[in-house]
Amino acid sequence: MAEENSNAEGAGQADGQQFAIQKVYLKDASFETPHSPEVFRSEWRPEANVELNTGQQQLGEGTYEVVVTVTVTAKLEEQTAYLCEVHQAGIFTITGMDSEMLEGLLGSYCPGLLFPYAREAISDLVTKGGFPPMVLSPVNFDALYAQRKASEQQSQVQH
Repeated sequence: MAEENSNAEGAGQADGQQFAIQKVYLKDASFETPHSPEVFRSEWRPEANVELNTGQQQLGEGTYEVVVTVTVTAKLEEQTAYLCEVHQAGIFTITGMDSEMLEGLLGSYCPGLLFPYAREAISDLVTKGGFPPMVLSPVNFDALYAQRKASEQQSQVQH
């Protein structure tokens, strides 16, 4: 059994490449209802704004922290019903990858692994705040990463 786990965690070890999830954790979470209890007395037809950001930092040789930040603001007309923010993080071991592959893993693959945890945390917090669940749509991090890379290349060409 231990042999199976080490092979699954160290996928690609035969050619010197390794990718492993060390830890997935909720780094930060906040939930605010600035206009409660008045907001609960209104008809619930909110406009929701969702912001999504990712970031990463190297923690040591071959070890990286990736953070997905999701901020949801729900408003009833001009009044904020709630503001919910989650920083979902993970620590990953990645070795033996060229810089392009490493950048793709950190910028797309790892955020894609973390996002379902962030979705669940957002839904939980909103529900515990007394509101209907906020179920976020899936996010295509591959497309977002490709878009960001194209934008970076475009700005380099212009300079």
